[in-house]
Amino acid sequence: MNYLKKIIITILILTTVTHFNEINTNAFPIYAQQGYEDPREATGRIVCANCHLAQKPVYIEIPKSVLPNTVFEAKVTIPYDKNIKQISSSGKESNLNTGAVIILPEGFKLAPKKILSNELKVKTKSIYIQPYSTEKQNILVVGPIPGSKNEEIIFPILSPNPNENKNIHFLKYPIYIGGNRGRGQIYPTGEKSNNNTINASYDGKITSIINLEDGSSSVEILKNNGETYTEKIPKGLKIKIKEGNNIKANDTLTNDPNVGGFGQNETEIVLQDPNRIKGMIAFFITVTLAQIFFVLKKKQWEKVQSAEMNF
Repeated sequence: MNYLKKIIITILILTTVTHFNEINTNAFPIYAQQGYEDPREATGRIVCANCHLAQKPVYIEIPKSVLPNTVFEAKVTIPYDKNIKQISSSGKESNLNTGAVIILPEGFKLAPKKILSNELKVKTKSIYIQPYSTEKQNILVVGPIPGSKNEEIIFPILSPNPNENKNIHFLKYPIYIGGNRGRGQIYPTGEKSNNNTINASYDGKITSIINLEDGSSSVEILKNNGETYTEKIPKGLKIKIKEGNNIKANDTLTNDPNVGGFGQNETEIVLQDPNRIKGMIAFFITVTLAQIFFVLKKKQWEKVQSAEMNF
């Protein structure tokens, strides 16, 4: 019995480790977290674009201004056609995942769950949002998560209080976002994924196309100098050339399997001073009362003038 327990525990540990490795392999925010101290380069480009080469749109909705110590939501929208499928690393078709990164001003951070409203708890249920690093609490990442249910991602954010942190001021601040759908074309190691077209390396003629047992293909090309070389076609890619075709270097041999892409956008938010709002309200009340008194005084003066004329 003890021996059986040991076997079961070993299997569970191996399964957990394997699952963890798969997450690390496929989760693009982890790539950025491991490879870059800051996900936004000096040029303004978010580093996710280094691996996800296709450009796609992304949108953000936030309040125009917020008060200190206030929880608000930032809604990131990552639009795409839910009917399309992507090619997985195994060559099979799969649904697209989505993910996002939001770069907030210093002092802004992920709102703790205990202070979220019931509405926000429902909106963010089953979505694991995490800070980019312990030093970058103002940068939040999420993903990959199933795109079919997460075309819109809600980030619950807590605004800072300048009265508690002297480095924070009541100002207008920029917010940067990046949103991704689908797999990338380049791994952080610099290697290409199978989510790319395959191009010919040399001029030549297609002599044979061989379908292999693992689902991949082998294209043999006779170069102009008489030498023969082979292009490997990963499983899942569709070959667009035929035997006997003449090709040039860099001609595409397959379809473009990429259906996803990365996009970035930016907006602004004002950290509003409550005293300014109180002062503005007091000013409006004062102006309104002054106008009322002016009208009343004018009416009184008109009555006096009318009485004098009648007299």
